[in-house]
Amino acid sequence: MEITAQHVWLMISAAMVLLMTPGLGLFYGGMTRAKAALNMIMMSFISAGIVGVVWILWGYSMTTGEGILGLFGNPFTSFGLQNLMGSPDLIKAGYSATFAIITVALISGAIADRAKFSAWALFVPVWITLVYCPLAFMIWGGGLMGPDGAVTAAFGQVIDFAGGAVVEISSGTAALVLALIVGQRHGFAKDPNHRPHNVPFIMLGAAILWFGWFGFNGGAATTVEQAGLIWINTLVTPAAAMLSWLVVEKVRHGHPTSLGAASGVVAGLVAITPSCANISPVAAIGLGLVAGAACAVFVDLKYRFGLDDSLDVVGVHLGAGLVGTLSLGFIALPVDGQGGGLFYGGGFQQLIAQSAAVVITLLLSGLGTLVIGRVINRTVGFRVSHEAETAGVDLSEHAETAYAFGEMGAAFSPLRAMLSGTPAAESASASAGTPAHDTPAQGSPAQGSNPELVRQT
Repeated sequence: MEITAQHVWLMISAAMVLLMTPGLGLFYGGMTRAKAALNMIMMSFISAGIVGVVWILWGYSMTTGEGILGLFGNPFTSFGLQNLMGSPDLIKAGYSATFAIITVALISGAIADRAKFSAWALFVPVWITLVYCPLAFMIWGGGLMGPDGAVTAAFGQVIDFAGGAVVEISSGTAALVLALIVGQRHGFAKDPNHRPHNVPFIMLGAAILWFGWFGFNGGAATTVEQAGLIWINTLVTPAAAMLSWLVVEKVRHGHPTSLGAASGVVAGLVAITPSCANISPVAAIGLGLVAGAACAVFVDLKYRFGLDDSLDVVGVHLGAGLVGTLSLGFIALPVDGQGGGLFYGGGFQQLIAQSAAVVITLLLSGLGTLVIGRVINRTVGFRVSHEAETAGVDLSEHAETAYAFGEMGAAFSPLRAMLSGTPAAESASASAGTPAHDTPAQGSPAQGSNPELVRQT
């Protein structure tokens, strides 16, 4: 069989989606403290490593083919993908793997700064096997919520083109449960150091996510007309969501922020995921405006309820996932003049179907994560010690740090020299001829400099 444009596009889309996971690592790494940045990036990378192997062995088989009670596919039907050798279905298997990888990686942001890397590495394959694969089969693989499924027969056909329920609501729900199991960071809502350490990383990560999302949403397009609609909606929804998030920030807090802009983009991308091929561009703008404003409010609720969702996974992914999935009940376009959302005269049928999918996803991911998380917490233990958290999980879990602050202290810093009152020539000379462990005396707070400014330099 000759390779076609569709095959090429699917492989390119798969590569774009795979790039999203390192992008997520940068996005999350910038949002956490400097002493936990590498750990966050590693949690994304290890997700790719583990899920990549699991998917080839039994994960893909569990999401396709012969089903067991409509709940999951037989893990041995395509074990190791041996029966797909010589088939273009291998491309599909690779594309679907990248979705599984980023779904579980999204969860990690809820437990930033305080989770054992070993516990996370154990959680990833178990959650993918017991939660993600069954859900993907039920909606995309011909299971209970497929065209001939029992849920569809009772409530109507669910629309989830690229993963509003399978990816976003499932990961957001799991993040909520896992954050409750692991517990709050020490100093949550009190320690001012619990703030992003590298905003450019966040912006870069958001940009990579936005780029990759065109493959995430558009990879499964079957016609040029559908591909064009998906591309436009994937452009305009996050754009509108960014604007509405910034407006809410300005009204509520007095300043639009870079973090808010990046978070608004992600909220819009999440919201358009289930509906990218099923709503008009004008409706996509409205969806983005609603999702951005709603998620800007959602992320602040964690302080009211005492939920230490470190990097706002619940507020953005669960929040925007719910908005995007349920919105189809109102704004889904009719197909050949039939059906559609409430605003198109389709009645409540689509809203009922979307609501059923939401409830099933919440229950499966919530209960599944609760069982998996509690078992791991009681055996391996999910949380690092207080001392390890204080020192930083980069050092305690990986024996490395993202930044060589000590080595930087030995070099001449014009700002440090200015703050300490030391002449530039004298400071440069001292820095050049003094060992690194002797340099703190040159600009120390004891000499009258501002400790906060010195720490930041």
